[in-house]
Amino acid sequence: TLATTALASDRDKERRWAEQVIDGLLDGDAVWIDDGSGNDFLGILTEGDPESGRAVLLMHGVGVHPNWPDVIYPLRVGLLEQGITSLSIQMPILANDAESVDYLPLFAEVPGRIDAALRTLNEAGYGEITLVAHSMGAAMTVYYLAQEPAAAIDSVIIIGMGPGIEGNENIERLRQVDLPLLDLYGSDDLEAVRASADQRAAAGGESNSGYQQLRVEAANHFFQGQEAELKRRVSDWLVIQAER
Repeated sequence: TLATTALASDRDKERRWAEQVIDGLLDGDAVWIDDGSGNDFLGILTEGDPESGRAVLLMHGVGVHPNWPDVIYPLRVGLLEQGITSLSIQMPILANDAESVDYLPLFAEVPGRIDAALRTLNEAGYGEITLVAHSMGAAMTVYYLAQEPAAAIDSVIIIGMGPGIEGNENIERLRQVDLPLLDLYGSDDLEAVRASADQRAAAGGESNSGYQQLRVEAANHFFQGQEAELKRRVSDWLVIQAER
């Protein structure tokens, strides 16, 4: 069933999102990134201090876009206030009525997008990059990291990541990540995210001394009303990594 219902990202939806995002863009510049398969996807490059050589690659959750008002936009603009460069990219998406399981075939598109985004940042002079990903984007990120991640990746922040679509595959993939990683979630997060916190901590810390888990009190899955705290937690992590 999966093979016949969802083989690739919904490019028409991506284009519609892109038109909406670009029309309303106030901070940052729209960039089109070639993923190497003949398709390009939208990114928003928001440059802070290019001399630092450090940047954040932002990846959104299920079905949305790289300027989504929850999590992504607050981080993109909030980090800019501190001079931190970010590139927020369009992740593979499906129609609004798609189930989570329908996304499984789209994971194959993720390495091409992340690699292309990393090249874009490298070419702009950024060689030390932190991946920051929310929800489904976090699941896609640990899928990528369980493969062979690029050397430019300095650290990782996953926000509101559950155990997995098929079972506990996200938790198993955490065991294969050896980069400094912050596992961030809210006390009012989705049940699956909260219930799997101990499993993630055990798996992440099993062979990775750089794993850290933080729960933000009163934060839901989208950190609504807790945007300042989200930015603070992410910023603190970036400062720590810069000092390593």
